[in-house]
Amino acid sequence: MKTIVVVPCYNESKRLHQDEFLSFVEQNEDVAFLFANDGSRDNTLEVLQQLCARHERLMYYDIQPNGGKAEAVRKAMLYAVSQYTPEYVAFWDADLATPLDEVPVMVQWADKDFDIVMGLRLMRLGAKVRRKTMRHYLGRCFATVASMMLHLPVYDTQCGAKLFRASLVNDLFSEPFITRWLFDVEILARYNSRFGKERAVEHIYEYPLYQWQDVDGSQLKSRDFFKAPVELLKIHRRYKKR
Repeated sequence: MKTIVVVPCYNESKRLHQDEFLSFVEQNEDVAFLFANDGSRDNTLEVLQQLCARHERLMYYDIQPNGGKAEAVRKAMLYAVSQYTPEYVAFWDADLATPLDEVPVMVQWADKDFDIVMGLRLMRLGAKVRRKTMRHYLGRCFATVASMMLHLPVYDTQCGAKLFRASLVNDLFSEPFITRWLFDVEILARYNSRFGKERAVEHIYEYPLYQWQDVDGSQLKSRDFFKAPVELLKIHRRYKKR
């Protein structure tokens, strides 16, 4: 398989689009999914076991106890490259706010010699990007500050669809993250500190998604955005020293 997509799951038994994942792997033989159960308190693990029994490229990884999305993604990304030999590893939100059809398109962009391809939720003519107004404006303010701190012209750090060259996973995910919600920003800070701004500008691509929509039930609430300045400062201090 060329690409493994990590899907972090916490209490997702009622929101998991099982048929969509199954249909996608049946039509795309180069893609597999690794569902990371993050110590769910409902029957998510049982649902994942039943789903993964339906196709060999649907796999699950049980993580106990619950450690949060950042830690679930980190552990599952490392597990994916240690147990398999993909060319790319991605992580994707379980609610499919970003449709699975975007996976092969992002892989095509990665094939153009990009290390990281990030989903970009850009509201524009011809695209079906639907964001709640308050989240949109909070996200724009946050992304502007993050861009200034990282010294990178990044527009959207927080989209839940990101794809990485597998050879970089150990560099970017071996250490636990110091932030709970802003690990997406921390990944970019790590890349920037280890490989340099010039390489980041040339080898990270923000791909404008054709379709994206807010899905109710997200674990991230609007009030969490107001914790962002402190978290950004932590990231800035840690990686500025390096």
